[in-house]
Amino acid sequence: MSSSNTVFAHNVFESIKHTYLLEYLLEEIRVTFKTDVKISIYDIKIDAKEGDIMLLPRWLTKILARKNLIDIQDNEISSYVSKALNRERISKPHDISGVDSDFYIRVKDFLESLNDKEREKRMVSLNSFVMSRLEKIVKLAAASSLSAEMEGKLSAEEKQLYNLVHSSSLAFKELVLNK
Repeated sequence: MSSSNTVFAHNVFESIKHTYLLEYLLEEIRVTFKTDVKISIYDIKIDAKEGDIMLLPRWLTKILARKNLIDIQDNEISSYVSKALNRERISKPHDISGVDSDFYIRVKDFLESLNDKEREKRMVSLNSFVMSRLEKIVKLAAASSLSAEMEGKLSAEEKQLYNLVHSSSLAFKELVLNK
């Protein structure tokens, strides 16, 4: 792949990532306040007592958590990632398990929340997961265009990869077979 194609593909993947990251950060999650908090910034007004439970946008919860003002009640992310890894591990070699469109955004955020030792352990599993999916996507994309069923199983980044591999394989076949 030429460097201009690589740059183009990278920019497309980055654009997709940023779109889904924005949606992810705007998603509301449940928090419990560790202390009384009274904040008023622009349209954001919080008047909470210790123990209060509220739904707040994820981007705001990250700031409040760093200040040790809240506990985030989003603990299911660990089991979400583990289940996705297990489903892919037990899937057949010619079948791909389904993940959400924002799967890799969630995984990246989850990894950032772990200590170094736990992150390294998870990265080993994730590498295997990514390689398995990459191999399956390349094989499937070389054989046929993206079906609605397949699209429902892929993350946003994987859909882009699928389409890129499919169009590249068509161009390659045309070139070498003079079609």
